[in-house]
Amino acid sequence: MVDCTSTVRLDRGETDSNVMMNATFLSVFASRLALSLATLLTLLATAPSARAQAVVVMVNGEPITTYDIEQRAKLIALTTHKSAPRQEVINQLIDDRLKIKEAKKFGINMTPSEIDSSYAAMGQRMGMSADQLSKVLMAQGVRPETMKLRMSADTAWGALVRGRYKQSLMVSEHDVRAASGGDSSPQDTESYEYHLRPVVIFVPRGSSSAVVEQRKKEAEIIRDRVQSCAEAATTFKSLRQGTIRDTIIKTSADLPANLRELLDKTPVGHMTPPEVTRQGIEMVVLCDRKVTSADTPAKRAARDKLFAQKYEAKSKSYLDDLRKAAMIEYKQK
Repeated sequence: MVDCTSTVRLDRGETDSNVMMNATFLSVFASRLALSLATLLTLLATAPSARAQAVVVMVNGEPITTYDIEQRAKLIALTTHKSAPRQEVINQLIDDRLKIKEAKKFGINMTPSEIDSSYAAMGQRMGMSADQLSKVLMAQGVRPETMKLRMSADTAWGALVRGRYKQSLMVSEHDVRAASGGDSSPQDTESYEYHLRPVVIFVPRGSSSAVVEQRKKEAEIIRDRVQSCAEAATTFKSLRQGTIRDTIIKTSADLPANLRELLDKTPVGHMTPPEVTRQGIEMVVLCDRKVTSADTPAKRAARDKLFAQKYEAKSKSYLDDLRKAAMIEYKQK
């Protein structure tokens, strides 16, 4: 006789086994499906990036990608307010690769900290921090590294050209006189040396216009009272909400025309009119003014122009030679 109880147990055992097998199969299938979907999503996400990174040119073994070109084009548009032809953008990137490599050959290699410092200085000249400058760039689709690469190439190249060709870049006094001799106005034929001490009356950030005006009136009172550089030093050293800076020396050629005119009208020992700045209320004490043989503004302008012409010519010639010797291979147009 057949043991029905055993048969039932066997049937149940087989059923349980099948259920377990099916569960295992479904689990493996689900895992593989999830993995396949994840792989597909990854490929879809990285496909545009891969296309963006396609190599367009090889410069001495270094790639220039479509992404590099896109970034530089955006930077040019941001800084010049006009678009550049694609080949012009590529040429700039080729030149940068050649400049950096040639500078490194002569031991000129900007470190990351030096690049960051230059980047921060650029932001400061624009009245913002490095982080703020980065946000401005990124808002326009430009990575900060794109700007830093351009800065690195220009700085290293400038140091290289000026260092290697220092003698040939020198501008003679004869050439300067010839270039600046057409203007005989007094402000361009005479140069002064100014001894200056900046002073500041602090105004707390966020102060009302009434507080600012009050501090400005206080500055005017001090300005009327001060008759010498020594008096200014004594006054501001005892002033809790103000300070006086160390003496700085500037020549006429160092200063913009409006400031030269202001200092020439200010008697020695007196102060310039108060000006509202970020620091507070600022003035300058004119401690001394004397004629100097230093460059006049006209001579300085002529010297700078002649130097720039020589530098550009030498830079172009040098870069042309590097291009001729370089291995530049286009992978795609």
